[in-house]
Amino acid sequence: MTTASYPTTPRCVTRIVTGQPVSDGAGVKLNRIIGQRALDTLDPFLMLDEFRSDQAGDYLAGFPNHPHRGFETVTYMLAGRMRHGDNQGNSGLLSPGSVQWMTAGRGIVHSEMPEQEDGLMWGFQLWVNLPARDKMTAPRYQDIAPDKIPQVNPATGVAVRVIAGEFEGVSGPVAGVATEPVYLDVSLDADASVDLTLPAGHSAFAYVYDGSTLIGVDADAQRVTRGQLAVLGSGDHVRVAAGGAASRLIVVAGKPLREPVARYGPFVMNTPEQIAEAIRDFQSGAF
Repeated sequence: MTTASYPTTPRCVTRIVTGQPVSDGAGVKLNRIIGQRALDTLDPFLMLDEFRSDQAGDYLAGFPNHPHRGFETVTYMLAGRMRHGDNQGNSGLLSPGSVQWMTAGRGIVHSEMPEQEDGLMWGFQLWVNLPARDKMTAPRYQDIAPDKIPQVNPATGVAVRVIAGEFEGVSGPVAGVATEPVYLDVSLDADASVDLTLPAGHSAFAYVYDGSTLIGVDADAQRVTRGQLAVLGSGDHVRVAAGGAASRLIVVAGKPLREPVARYGPFVMNTPEQIAEAIRDFQSGAF
């Protein structure tokens, strides 16, 4: 006979980081939260950008053809439409509520271009490192339509979209990722709260993208406001609560790789020699 295990150790906020405005691609304006001076990496996470604008000039030029090798990109759309295509003939449309988990592996050249000329464009792109054994794997996409992402309502005024990992016995549609990620989109009505289970050994963060959220338990709870990321300490669950008004946040966790990281622009490998090889391969058209 086995005994069910229950979360016992709450995670506390160890740091709060504010995103910094940057531009990338062909001049798209972004808020960079991971991958900036205040938070370079959070193993296995290499970068987190939020793009949010209803001014077409901020996003219309998009991200023309560019290469990747050695990691994964995760795009989650909240509003707007983005068309992606690559040098292997793949093409698809990201619409509100959809997710694309792209494993670049040994190399891919792709583009991400807005399929709208006005209106709100809003979403996230997260970069997730690959372990050394998988850096030269074949590229692949997991394109997830909005209706394929399950939603759980664990308490009054709480809605949790399960993109990756498991919550309340419900598994997200993203599968086969080495870092065993958890990716939750959490909506809280005013004064609602919920405990979110997270694997004890994973690195984890919460990013508030609407309103403000109290993160932590009782006296240890800290208020995190829109545009801020909370790095979460060790434990097996985190409590999030709306502090008097509705709020929304993403909560993300992943198994740390604890491997050397050599990084140059869109290439993430383990050694400088592998970076040089990636550059040569891209320049020779080997991707």
